[in-house]
Amino acid sequence: MNIQARYRFHLAKTQQNHLTFASTDEDVAAHVFILEEGVFRVLFEKREGLEVGRTWSIAPGQDDLPAQGRDRFSTDYFSLPAFDLAEDEQSVTIQTQQLKAVIQKEGFRIAWYQATQGQWQLFAQDRQTQAYNFAGELGSEIKHYLKRDIKEQYFGLGERTGQLDHHHGRYRNITIDAMGYDAEYSDPLYKHIPFYITRKPEQGFSYGLFYDNLAPGYFDLGRELDNYHGLYRYFEAQSGDLDYYMMAGPRVRDVVATYTWMTGKTALPPRWSIGYSGSTMSYTDAPNAQEQVWEFIEQCEQHDILCDSFQLSSGYTSIDHKRYVFNWNTQKFPDARKLSADFKQKGIRLAANIKPALLTDHPQYEKLEAQGYFLKNTNGDTELAQFWDGGGAHVDFTHEGAYGWWKDEVTRQLLEYGIETTWNDNNEYEIWNKATQAAGFGTPLSFTSIRALFPLLMMKASFEAQTEYAPAKRPFLISRSGAPGMHRYVQTWTGDNRTEWKTIRFNNKTGLGLSLSGVFNVGHDVGGFAGPKPDQELFIRWVQNGIFHPRFTIHSWNEDATVNEPWMYEDAVVPIRELIKLRSRLTPYWYSAFYKAHVHHEPLIKPTFFDFEEDTRTWQENDDFLVGESLLVASVVEPGVSTREVYAPVHAAGWFDFYTGRFIEGGTHATLDAPYHQTPLLVKAGAIIPTNEAPRTFASKDEDRRGFLLFPARSGDSTSSYTLFEDDGETSQWQSAHALVELHMRTSAEAIHVTTEVVDKGYQLPYGTATFTLATDDARTLYINGEAQAAGQPATVAL
Repeated sequence: MNIQARYRFHLAKTQQNHLTFASTDEDVAAHVFILEEGVFRVLFEKREGLEVGRTWSIAPGQDDLPAQGRDRFSTDYFSLPAFDLAEDEQSVTIQTQQLKAVIQKEGFRIAWYQATQGQWQLFAQDRQTQAYNFAGELGSEIKHYLKRDIKEQYFGLGERTGQLDHHHGRYRNITIDAMGYDAEYSDPLYKHIPFYITRKPEQGFSYGLFYDNLAPGYFDLGRELDNYHGLYRYFEAQSGDLDYYMMAGPRVRDVVATYTWMTGKTALPPRWSIGYSGSTMSYTDAPNAQEQVWEFIEQCEQHDILCDSFQLSSGYTSIDHKRYVFNWNTQKFPDARKLSADFKQKGIRLAANIKPALLTDHPQYEKLEAQGYFLKNTNGDTELAQFWDGGGAHVDFTHEGAYGWWKDEVTRQLLEYGIETTWNDNNEYEIWNKATQAAGFGTPLSFTSIRALFPLLMMKASFEAQTEYAPAKRPFLISRSGAPGMHRYVQTWTGDNRTEWKTIRFNNKTGLGLSLSGVFNVGHDVGGFAGPKPDQELFIRWVQNGIFHPRFTIHSWNEDATVNEPWMYEDAVVPIRELIKLRSRLTPYWYSAFYKAHVHHEPLIKPTFFDFEEDTRTWQENDDFLVGESLLVASVVEPGVSTREVYAPVHAAGWFDFYTGRFIEGGTHATLDAPYHQTPLLVKAGAIIPTNEAPRTFASKDEDRRGFLLFPARSGDSTSSYTLFEDDGETSQWQSAHALVELHMRTSAEAIHVTTEVVDKGYQLPYGTATFTLATDDARTLYINGEAQAAGQPATVAL
């Protein structure tokens, strides 16, 4: 007899799209929700009820959730499709037109099928021997085991080092401060994203699994073997509830879009956030910090380095050598309000670092402790943990008073100083006492069961402070740690990386893994945060790579007390200046990609297989990635080279070298020049790339003149299109005040025809004309809106 035969379930209740199964002894209930044609959910509930009755991850198509979360049984905003239900002695079958679950009553083991050309095809199933840990027979943790196919590939899991495919790995699901981590091997890092995609290569089918659980745990994707169970993989968590979502593909892009939609919309950032953001710890740690920070602007002007924001590291809060959140060191910063105003006058926004723990000698510590605003142990005493310079108490964001205090301090100490952006840092909540308790908004909860919630609530409280202080402006926030749903609020980065060549290569993969996990607005510390300073070649190559990530920041805390700055090497200033200007020139392309991320849940950076699944060579590990709809970045990730070989995925119209216009056949390898001032870059044939053609200088960096680079397909009878998003770049009411510029390109053997249409959605374009440039050596006549254009020169045309 199977050991789980004692756990036999029967269908006890059907209420709309919610089916409840009860175990024979009624110790466990299993809930199945049919949410979408391709999304089912399974939730197990013990006799005493759910450990965590609310979710902060699920927000289908929503911009936000209440701080108190969403009832875990809610099905709001799901479509709840029609489904068929059948039952026999051994099993219950539930199916929509796309997805079918066959549930064995013994052990509640599920086999999952997808509809393919009128046939049901098995794509996943629970392990047949003890798939679930119902009553501790598999230990004390929450567990879910599935069968594993040796040919499967596993992608996602949020922020992970190493290769993109995680098969054979074991990964710890917990947030820690991984200072100076190894980009190839370290695990875990800063974020908690219990979601991954399984690809079945032989079936050409992918699906997603999301475990809505905020407790620490593990994913084992094939490292563990046990003779009694065959090949398997599993999820485990220290506490909380087993609550998982099965998402059918069939493509990877379908799974990513579904998961991202389900956890909420990607925040549309203000346009200025696309620009270079300066930062280093050394400035604010210096005794004359205000002078050093201002000197950064002077250096940008002197070297003509375009910069749109600057991140104030935590040294501005210091007393002696310790850091105290919301405390201005007025000796270092005698007039912070003036500093903020001066930066803004130069077109540079300030982002201030804030941390969620107070040292025991913090000026406000006693007041907050008396009000019960910190996490506590079971005795009701404040729980202390190691934090930077000593013992610290962490703010309990599930306490309404503490949540409000945080918002008030953000407003009083930052926003009223003219600092518009919060940099939510060191928010991994490294508290290791399992007896720690949280207020739980009136229902006390084990801290362990919701550990990953705290960085999410910290950023949400900061987000609310910013939106309430300046309701007409679109908020922009940064956070290092996070959990599912963080993309609704913040931009993030992959933390304190180490300076070495392989970090570029493997940080790229970490960022792509985050993109496949619904966190699109991501970047890395360019130049490396920890370790030695980068040499000149490494630094330039890192900048070449960094300008093609959604977040572009040069940030460091070098062990030799040097600072990573655009002018750190005299011979590197010119190429770095040109690279940053290219980034700025492509701002309209980036901004439209952010709009599409918000509306269509499309990542900004993607593995090459994301858009070219049918090309089997894109599934091989490589160092390339896609940006937006049309660009393929081939970063240099090794020293001493002057060219870069790149594989151009199979694309019927082919590709072009972005700089020279040289044609490259799809499905072939090409060698691109890799000078210091250019990132090796391909562009899809048929692409229309919007640009800012205004002069690129520090003094004129806010000017905007619209241009379009055209890369028409060489063959006749080809069509392509592009949608440009335009608004004022900062309003919070952009949904009702924007414009879409629809462009269509049709080629024939003799001509290239481009048409434009402006769709007014409450916003009038600030320009009446745009410049169109053929970016390839194409002798055909170019027509814009029916008018023939002169050959060999850009055409300025009324829109």
